[in-house]
Amino acid sequence: PSLGSAMARHAGPRLPLIVKNLVPTLSSVFDSQRITTTAFLAELLNSNVVNDLMLLETVMDNMTGRQKDACTLVRMLALRGLGNIASGSPEKVRKHGAKLLASMVNGMDDKDDPHNLVALEAMSSLSKLLDHVEERDIQSMLLHIAIRIRPFFDSEQPDLRQSSIVLFGNLSRFSEGNCEVFFEQILNGLVTLLLHLQDPKPEVVRACKFALRMCGPNMGCEGLCDMFLNHLREERSLHYGEFMNNVCKHLMQSYPEMLNRLILTNLFYFKSNWVDIRAAAPMFIGFLVLHVDEEHCQQVDLDQLISGE
Repeated sequence: PSLGSAMARHAGPRLPLIVKNLVPTLSSVFDSQRITTTAFLAELLNSNVVNDLMLLETVMDNMTGRQKDACTLVRMLALRGLGNIASGSPEKVRKHGAKLLASMVNGMDDKDDPHNLVALEAMSSLSKLLDHVEERDIQSMLLHIAIRIRPFFDSEQPDLRQSSIVLFGNLSRFSEGNCEVFFEQILNGLVTLLLHLQDPKPEVVRACKFALRMCGPNMGCEGLCDMFLNHLREERSLHYGEFMNNVCKHLMQSYPEMLNRLILTNLFYFKSNWVDIRAAAPMFIGFLVLHVDEEHCQQVDLDQLISGE
């Protein structure tokens, strides 16, 4: 990558010939050659020089062509290159938006990715591209992406938790056309995001604060939206118990019919590997029950709650 960025800065006129000579090695039988070439070309896309030299389409098509490569690292680097277009040639993202988004979705669906390297790259690259794509291009994929990234919220790998949660927050900006559909996804993720405010990793906590601030305006509850915006500012420390008490009050005023669903999701976290999240889940349930009116209390399955299953 360092060589790629240095060449982009200092060797512009020579790049067309270098790229022309490198492209055949993308089909090399040797993984190391394909990895090196893909890494170099991916870094070139970080600079606008590829656009100036009319190399953008060539390099982009070659990165797209590496998505079926047998080597995980090549597939990951190809996605990184496509994501780099957001910083190198942001004005071109709009033109190629549908193609770039399709590549990121394919990366998230990669079936041969045991350590989720490709999925991680796809999520972080997609977050970079979202600032520049046409809204209509993302609308058609919004639901698929939201459902696909949801399991990563609880991943053992902190970088996967962080990237998926940040991406979810970024996606919520596009939910207006699919408001009801995406609202359902917010409700599905809400308990997890609120509990992971107690995550052991500070970068995941920051991601949750960001995602909740972004989701707030789509929840149809002004009090909740204001709470997220005021209490979940990045630099502000959070009194978690007091915050959750107030959140549950707003939830039960606005969505009392959601009580059982919220409780069931919390029960899942009674067995969480993270002690602070394990402690937060019963407290969350306690505040929900405290603030729900008598009429909706009947939803609660007490046997299930007492057994903690």
